[in-house]
Amino acid sequence: MSLKINELCVNCDVCEPVCPNKAISMGPDIYVIDPALCTECVGHHDEPQCVVVCPVECIDPDPEHPETNEQLLAKLARLQGGAP
Repeated sequence: MSLKINELCVNCDVCEPVCPNKAISMGPDIYVIDPALCTECVGHHDEPQCVVVCPVECIDPDPEHPETNEQLLAKLARLQGGAP
């Protein structure tokens, strides 16, 4: 499932540079995660790097975008130009 940054975000800027898929960007008020790009770091790391570095623990699973590990790996392959 994609991740989502909640309203506790303090815009500390540490999550954006660690995202291997460039899924994190500054939104109108706080950082946001693009669910089309977020793979929860599956295929890159053992755990989502944004969650690891977040000092206020404001990144949660996004219930509006449920995905299995297999679906996240398929998304990563598409993002990298591989087979779906």
